[in-house]
Amino acid sequence: MLFNTSIQTLKILALLVWYFGVVVLILKSAYLFINISTLGVSTSIIILLIIVGFILGLLKAKYLFVKFCDKNIRRIEGLKNPKIWQFYRARFFLFLASMITLGSYLSKQFQTEYLHISILATVELSIAIALLFSGNRFWKK
Repeated sequence: MLFNTSIQTLKILALLVWYFGVVVLILKSAYLFINISTLGVSTSIIILLIIVGFILGLLKAKYLFVKFCDKNIRRIEGLKNPKIWQFYRARFFLFLASMITLGSYLSKQFQTEYLHISILATVELSIAIALLFSGNRFWKK
């Protein structure tokens, strides 16, 4: 009984983790874009990369991340006796930890290589946008 919770609480916790990812990835991609600007990449190229990241993020949200959200919401709603830790499955946290580790490793590996940093910044921005625009599924359901 100590760890029992409501379906709504699990949805809120899932949403908080989802939006925490948005904040972290926006900040990290901003840092990477600033980093490539110090390496001599022009402002117009950086703006283009940001636009590409935004567009890719919208596409990822619509065709991929919304499905992830819906699947998790259905899973949460199907729980008979929800526990506080069940807002995501354990494999989600393993995947999240591996993505954080990989992102950190790549950032350090490519600190002075503007092409690789540009790609990484654009990808991370696209994931942040996808998370942001797919997170509304938690509000609608």
